[in-house]
Amino acid sequence: MNVASITEMWDRLTGTQSAPSHWLVGATALVALAAVVVRGAWHLTRNAVTIAHEGGHGLVALLTGRRLQGIQLHSDTSGLTVSKGRPHGPGMVFTAAAGYTAPPLLGLAGAGLLTAGHITALLWGATALLLVMLVMIRNAYGVLTVVVTGALFLLVSWLTNAQVQAVFAYLAVWFLLLGGVRPVAELQGSRRRDRSGASDADQLARLTHTPAALWLLLFYVVALCSLFAGGRWLLVR
Repeated sequence: MNVASITEMWDRLTGTQSAPSHWLVGATALVALAAVVVRGAWHLTRNAVTIAHEGGHGLVALLTGRRLQGIQLHSDTSGLTVSKGRPHGPGMVFTAAAGYTAPPLLGLAGAGLLTAGHITALLWGATALLLVMLVMIRNAYGVLTVVVTGALFLLVSWLTNAQVQAVFAYLAVWFLLLGGVRPVAELQGSRRRDRSGASDADQLARLTHTPAALWLLLFYVVALCSLFAGGRWLLVR
């Protein structure tokens, strides 16, 4: 790769790109909403939310000094992140809280990038994060899911025109913003049916000696506030 190619890539990464028209932004929001609320579609698309969820656990585990041992993604859209370190304390609390908050916060960050016109940076950044996450995946289905998702971002960013890239980026961000809410509602429902205390909210309750409902409320606040703020950024340009 010569200097000119590197310079061109850097210019693409740091430069700004045009946003799609307002009606296309609205259309991507509707498609993302359908991907979240339609049961058949959600069973497939929820895998992307699980990637963000478990990636959030893994990233915060590393940032708080824990040793990340591996991540598993399962075909029923559940996941598992294993890290070693103190079984209590701030690091463990932040790691446990990162799962349900990661998808909406990633969506909010993505909305900020899109509002600033950094579409290429968003696509390449997502590809890079997925590549890093791939190193820590410890099961075949997880590898398949992350590779397919990363390949989709890479192919769109390299093989399609600017308009298609913009539409795809807006669709992905809308999906994270909208898809960050439904898992919290599912968590609330599953806790009513299953009293085993295995959920993230129950784990946080034990770690902090506070009600699990308080953590459930926090997850709702983060998801809904991210959706409101991110949606406003995307729609009001």
